[in-house]
Amino acid sequence: MPPKFGTSGLRGLVSDLTASFVTRYVQAFLSSCPVGPDLLIGHDLRPSSAGLADIVMQGACRMGVSVTICGPVPTPALALAAAERGASAIMVTGSHIPADRNGLKFYTPSGEITKAQEALIKDALDTSVAPARVGTVTDDTAVMARYAARYQRAYRDVLRGQHIGLYQHSAVGRDALADLLQTLGAEVTTLGQSDVFIPVDTEALPGVLRQQLRAWAEPGQFDAIVSTDADGDRPLLTDEYGEVVSGDILGQITAEALGAETVVTPLSSNSGVALLDSFAQVIRTAIGSPFVIAEMQQAAGNVVGYEANGGFILGFTAQGATGALTPLMTRDAVLPIIAVLAQSAKAGVAACVATQPRRFTATDRLQEVDLRAVAEFLALIRSDPEQRAAILAPLNSGCVAMDETDGLRMTLLDARIIHLRPSGNAPEMRIYVEAETPQRAQQTCFTMLSLLEAALARCGSCPTL
Repeated sequence: MPPKFGTSGLRGLVSDLTASFVTRYVQAFLSSCPVGPDLLIGHDLRPSSAGLADIVMQGACRMGVSVTICGPVPTPALALAAAERGASAIMVTGSHIPADRNGLKFYTPSGEITKAQEALIKDALDTSVAPARVGTVTDDTAVMARYAARYQRAYRDVLRGQHIGLYQHSAVGRDALADLLQTLGAEVTTLGQSDVFIPVDTEALPGVLRQQLRAWAEPGQFDAIVSTDADGDRPLLTDEYGEVVSGDILGQITAEALGAETVVTPLSSNSGVALLDSFAQVIRTAIGSPFVIAEMQQAAGNVVGYEANGGFILGFTAQGATGALTPLMTRDAVLPIIAVLAQSAKAGVAACVATQPRRFTATDRLQEVDLRAVAEFLALIRSDPEQRAAILAPLNSGCVAMDETDGLRMTLLDARIIHLRPSGNAPEMRIYVEAETPQRAQQTCFTMLSLLEAALARCGSCPTL
């Protein structure tokens, strides 16, 4: 499928992200959206990203736009730098998807582009751009340092006495994250740095990685193991036993620690947040940071957002342990990592997680599926009670409620939740499960994955099976 906008920017196969294709989108963005005095460009560490960043730079310069090259930096660090100077930004990253794919994330001076601005970009794709004076090009090598300083002010020395394992893999900013954790007082041991790109999806971690995390933690030497996805906007954090803490739980703990009044989170996050007394309002949205941010912008007061992948969005000036924390209206991985480690300093991460309502999520995905066939399959089980009952029969439960806000979300008789959703920019179907224990959520997710594989194989929509 050709590159297209999904829940988090423009993505597609690297082979389809040609110079002419990328230039059209860059120039459409610059001509249709507010961009400020200049354009900041950053990229992750996948093999194609530096070359694509150069194409972005050339396309912007041909429009007379002044460009600031920021090099390999995390997405939230680039977004923060752009917001601080009232500039726009383009991040070249495919986030957690494999190395044969890549993408672009667009930022106006106000933050991530909205769905309305996506439409403006699409409408401007075929508009010819008149040649202009060539824009200037400068470098900014201090983006990561300013990003780190934000946390050093707000969480000075809060990790003193903690020993943190840092799974670095191929994440951009991996060395800078080690330095930051150390400046906050932690002892840091780096783990698993790779010269080969490794896609880490914090919503669908493979079993082999979960086993590796437990093995690293087994000697009992770490208070936690942390990591991020490729572009640093989705956190990964384990407890002292190497058990992964789901992103929505990280979001709940962080929101409480920051004194949030309103929480905005997608349907894929667990429903336990609504059981907490800490928040005056909980707003649920369709999946994707643009939907979360749109609702945050409509809310008043101390509002935050987070997704099931753990990416945290701060919408007000909050108070950290030692200083103020400025807003950042894009997903961030570092804030939930530091906030949860700070909250768990005395009793440990596992005990901190145990204070949250007993609702847990598990996620997985079917890859290389025919999305049209998936849509037909979902329409069938949505409209036909017998087909729906047949799919759910191996789970020994039936459906009592359905929500079609984003895909198909089914609440079962025993209060488990199963949410099926086609990807917006990859040939994948996501499976989200919620249950009363982590083990039951994982087992239900595994069972549902097998059931869907079989069902889609029968209708010929899953060619790899």
